[in-house]
Amino acid sequence: MVNRKIVGAHYGLMDWLVQRITGAVMAAFTLVIAIALLQGAAASYESWRTFMSAGLMRFVSFLFIVNLCWHAWVGVRDIWMDYIQPAGIKLLLHVLTLSALVGYAGWATQVIWRL
Repeated sequence: MVNRKIVGAHYGLMDWLVQRITGAVMAAFTLVIAIALLQGAAASYESWRTFMSAGLMRFVSFLFIVNLCWHAWVGVRDIWMDYIQPAGIKLLLHVLTLSALVGYAGWATQVIWRL
């Protein structure tokens, strides 16, 4: 009889769910944008600006940005955890990745609210 010891933080299921849920949210947002483009929301700068400046679209765009950054964080973090062995380099890469993603999210949000 094999006696297995289960160790670790059990992040696997949560990471898998996060990847699927954030991917689904991003796919839904992409469909909304595609439908808007097909209906002529980008016929001119003013029509695009009007479409994107609506409160609901700003909120949905913000949710997209948060989901994109969370999706990227889980994916890149798993790469660093799997392929980088020295703990110091792994920590540095985690900090740099997280800092970049927070910066990108802030920048994208600033662009959205500036419309």
